[in-house]
Amino acid sequence: MTPLYYAVSFILVGFHRGLTAIGLDAAGGWTWILSIIGLTLVVRTALIPLFVKQIKSSRNMQLIQPKVRELQKKYGHDREKLAQETMKLYKDSGTNPFASCLPILLQMPIFLALFRMLDQAARRGKAHGFMDSTLAGQFRDAKFLGDIKVSGTLTGGETGVMIVAGILVIAMTATTFMTQRQLMSKNMPADALSGPYAQQQKMLLYVLPVVFAVGGIAFPIGVLVYWTISNLWTMCQQFYVIRNNPAPGTPAAEAKEQRERAKAEKKGLKTPAQIEEERIAAEADAKREEKASTRTQPQRQTKAQRTKKKK
Repeated sequence: MTPLYYAVSFILVGFHRGLTAIGLDAAGGWTWILSIIGLTLVVRTALIPLFVKQIKSSRNMQLIQPKVRELQKKYGHDREKLAQETMKLYKDSGTNPFASCLPILLQMPIFLALFRMLDQAARRGKAHGFMDSTLAGQFRDAKFLGDIKVSGTLTGGETGVMIVAGILVIAMTATTFMTQRQLMSKNMPADALSGPYAQQQKMLLYVLPVVFAVGGIAFPIGVLVYWTISNLWTMCQQFYVIRNNPAPGTPAAEAKEQRERAKAEKKGLKTPAQIEEERIAAEADAKREEKASTRTQPQRQTKAQRTKKKK
């Protein structure tokens, strides 16, 4: 964990010194709260490329679910063949199931390093990385909103600390639930809401909030601030991506098309979807006309042929 301690403490201490330089109290609780928020924003900004990959992977996983179910029906009796065909489908569609877990997997070591660093600073004033014993002691004794310690926990026994920590645990749990539900309710097509992948998403919808709620009981307020801000970032970032670049055939895609249609009508323009519909209709009309023009016309008969036919 030593390299992570240095990386996390470098950013945290950097923000702390910057805030102290502009006049904030080095031992003040708000100085440490703002430093933790700064750390959160830096970490989440660095993870944006992975978040984009996660969104693309999740979308591809949703879109190929009908094909996955077809493979399950076809090769359900042969697990080895099913696994081979499924991996081939992932490869051909450019889908990596593991990519959807990358952001949270990479965040967990950072979160663990921050938790241990702040927890040990709060309990024993222990130094880690660039956070020396002086800074650790300042964090341990730092207070905000009166007498509420940044290092306090929900089980600390002090009423004020327990109230603030309880609110943050609830906020952390609620934002985790809302983020996952937002993905399922707005950016998953109807045919992807059944099957193993959908069951996995539903399980995460309820299991993750419970895990964070139980674990949050022992987190210092500083760590709860980090995780709550990180969840808010994820929820807002996901909302932006789903709103502006939804997966095809989802409620979010229909909502975007309605917005574009309403906006185009105000300006007297046509939406890309309307233009595409007109193009398809024009192509269909052209094919019908071409088919009609190539029909075999009856040969004209001479007067003698018509007279002979009547006889």
